[in-house]
Amino acid sequence: MKAGYSKKVMDLFLNPKNVGAMEDADITAIAGSVACGDMIKLYIKMDGERIKKITFESYGCAANIATSSMVTEMVKGKSIDYALKITLQDELKELGGLPKVKYHCAILAIKALRLAIEKWNVMNGKRKLDEDFVKELLGAILDPYTGKNITAAGIIKEIKIDGKEIKIYVRLGDNKEFNDEIVSGIEEVFEKMDVEVKINAV
Repeated sequence: MKAGYSKKVMDLFLNPKNVGAMEDADITAIAGSVACGDMIKLYIKMDGERIKKITFESYGCAANIATSSMVTEMVKGKSIDYALKITLQDELKELGGLPKVKYHCAILAIKALRLAIEKWNVMNGKRKLDEDFVKELLGAILDPYTGKNITAAGIIKEIKIDGKEIKIYVRLGDNKEFNDEIVSGIEEVFEKMDVEVKINAV
């Protein structure tokens, strides 16, 4: 197959399932960064603890589209508990394999799914809104300068939480486009949550 892609990967790339934004989604989650080349955004509509509907938007290569599509197919109609148990190996098996240089796309899809579930748990009081949770969400955003997540890259200097108010102190560089990408990414990871996010440059 082309570039080492399986027939299943090529089919999902050319005919992806569950594509597009969902305006009435209960949860959204992103992983990756447009500036770094690959990004996935998931939209989920829940029915109790079951994933009633799930769609995605993908910015990146064929593997990014195929892996996003596969993950949505694997969890559609399934419970939250089932979705949490899906591993990278499960995804790769369903895809019929993937070139190792593209494993990061499969990892992004799983990461976005797990972040969406963690958001749902916080939104429903099953997990506390604390610094660890905020760091998990921010860890999904890649720093356009280094390719690392913005927490590992040292961009996040401090996080303060007071009830539903979240203050995030960030160290930004000189590139306005990259800075805008980081700030919009921070705002987007909290989408659908009943919180007030304040971003402060230091």
